[in-house]
Amino acid sequence: MKKMILSTGLALGAMTSPVKAQLQTDTLATAVKDSFHLEIKPSPAPAFRTTATGLVVPIVMIGYGVAALQWHPLSDLNHSTNKEIQEDHAGFHTCVDSYLQFAPAAAVYVLNAAGIHGKHNFRDRTIILGISAVFTAGSVELVKHTSHETRPDGSDNLSFPSGHTATAFATAEFLRQEYKDVSPWYGIAGYAAATATGALRMYNNKHWFSDVVAGAGFGILSTKAAYWVYPWIQRKLFRDTNRHASTVILPYYNAQWHSAGLSIAFFGR
Repeated sequence: MKKMILSTGLALGAMTSPVKAQLQTDTLATAVKDSFHLEIKPSPAPAFRTTATGLVVPIVMIGYGVAALQWHPLSDLNHSTNKEIQEDHAGFHTCVDSYLQFAPAAAVYVLNAAGIHGKHNFRDRTIILGISAVFTAGSVELVKHTSHETRPDGSDNLSFPSGHTATAFATAEFLRQEYKDVSPWYGIAGYAAATATGALRMYNNKHWFSDVVAGAGFGILSTKAAYWVYPWIQRKLFRDTNRHASTVILPYYNAQWHSAGLSIAFFGR
């Protein structure tokens, strides 16, 4: 009804004054444009849905591993898979998985050194990687010492979840996050290396299939959590932008003591 009244008034004005009609036409076009712009403002819902969707996969993977600890069909699948691998590859052993788990993280620094820059600078991405390492090691070691799952080779009862696989998928997600806006192939390559790490853990007779699946979930979730909390840490640590200082960030992991941490040192000038 308002548009009809406005259009009628515009038509009457045009009959009496061309100049006035032109002004009214411009005003109407601007008003309609502004109204339309307001109506199509983006909603924050899609961002929330994207975040929630990103949680589904790692949570399902962790849930699968936990279920396999008690549910016989999944436990039987672990044993049948292990039996097939050992029958076909008896005596197989390699230490490649111990190095391959860090390959995606190393790739981030190599790519930046080669001039292919990712999302964050050296300081920021190193802190994020350190936070991810702390989350990964902390969650994996806590669950290992509470689940008491025996390894396939019977060497100890720290089988669930796979720490090597968790680290591999944590670094793969780190690579994906840093370079997903450059090319999706970087993330695909990182996840391929992480998958190979998990497979080698089974071929080395160190983990059950469910250990590897859950380890992947813990790793992915840990890196996602690191990216979520870093903006808050950044505001707390680096809010004084006027201070002239250099920063050294050193993430560390002690395999002997099953611990990880992040050392941050500031040197004022």
